Amino acid sequence: MSIYSSLISFIENKIAPVAGRIGGQRHVLAVRDGFISAMPFMIIGSFLLILAYPPFAKDTTFTFGRAWLDFAAANKDTIMMPFRMTMGIMTIYIAVGIGYNLSQSYKINPLMGGLLSLASFLLVAAPLANGGIPAAYLGGTGIFTALITSIYSVELMRFLKAKNLTIRLPEQVPEKIAQSFELLVPVLVMIATLYPASLLLHHMTGMILPELIMNMFKPFVAASDSLTAILICVAISHLLWFCGIHGAAIVTNLLQPFWLANLAANQTALELGEKLPHAFVDPFWRFYIVIGGCGSTLALVIMYLRSRSAHLRSIGKLSIIPSIFNINEPVIFGSPLIMNPVMLIPFVGVPMVNATVAWFALTSGFVEKAISVVPWTTPAPLGASWAAGWTFAPALLVLLNFAISFILWSPFYKSYEKQLLSEEKLQETEEQKETATA
Repeated sequence: MSIYSSLISFIENKIAPVAGRIGGQRHVLAVRDGFISAMPFMIIGSFLLILAYPPFAKDTTFTFGRAWLDFAAANKDTIMMPFRMTMGIMTIYIAVGIGYNLSQSYKINPLMGGLLSLASFLLVAAPLANGGIPAAYLGGTGIFTALITSIYSVELMRFLKAKNLTIRLPEQVPEKIAQSFELLVPVLVMIATLYPASLLLHHMTGMILPELIMNMFKPFVAASDSLTAILICVAISHLLWFCGIHGAAIVTNLLQPFWLANLAANQTALELGEKLPHAFVDPFWRFYIVIGGCGSTLALVIMYLRSRSAHLRSIGKLSIIPSIFNINEPVIFGSPLIMNPVMLIPFVGVPMVNATVAWFALTSGFVEKAISVVPWTTPAPLGASWAAGWTFAPALLVLLNFAISFILWSPFYKSYEKQLLSEEKLQETEEQKETATA
């Protein structure tokens, strides 16, 4: 058996089944959908953060830049208030979203599940202090706590409902009132279990639960921001895609909590005027690694547009517009790239090269790191610049990685084009013979 056949067999028989189960697991899906539901708040909040911190040197003499800096300095608190109520407390929205979607998957009242998740998260993450609710762990640093408490509260509600440990009112009672009474027991049990546990841990460690959880996850967060971890994630994602499994959906779902924790740390550093600590956040993946979609296929699509192969040329015309907006299913399935041995090496290797180049560019300080969330369908140069506060260097890095992708894809594209041209010529000859015979 060849190396290629052995690799494909290993992925199909060992990795793909596990990845498929993970990707379809209800808790993973609920976490993914919870993040998606909070995305509008994070995008708008991130935009306001850029407005408060203009991408100009403090001593700039450029008229527009000077006016923007002066406006931001004079109105910083006003500008930052919507940020603090969106991106600054994003974990509240995520907790509700996870609870809602997980409850929906169990076919129990999703609104009640979302509210119970919110209550459980606030109970342990924002204990009243000095007459107010502290917001320190309502942003990215509370992500892991929200995941745990949201899943726990919904599973608790499901368990109590399955055991019929709930308050049921007569059918004559209005539905909404009956639903609210059904939540009484889950709320009581949630408080009776989570709150004492939180107090005990605080007494034993001197830390509230989200602080303790963040300390436990610190090694994993740090490891997630290493080049080795990035390359492993890129390789797994693309190998799964090559076998027909949406690897990006699986891998990025698992990475989202780490990305948001890293992004929150960058935003905190920006406010404090410190060096941004993290390179590996969502925009790093979307705009530097997979330009045009998984495999960094925008360069390949542009080659297709001028191909001598009628098949590739038609795929190029069909794929160019979606690829500009980072949607590349047409080229992946139309080429096809899936299970295509000629394209395996560049499909997996090009994004890994892009990741390496971008990693060194950002960690060396040549290119600014991301401080905001950007819609993933934003064209890569624009999205990278937007994510870093509208600076110019990220767009140049995207163009550099695009050029590298073009060079690396080129020999494999030519080989595949030659193969298709031979097949098309053979097919044309056979059709001519059939026509002559007829």
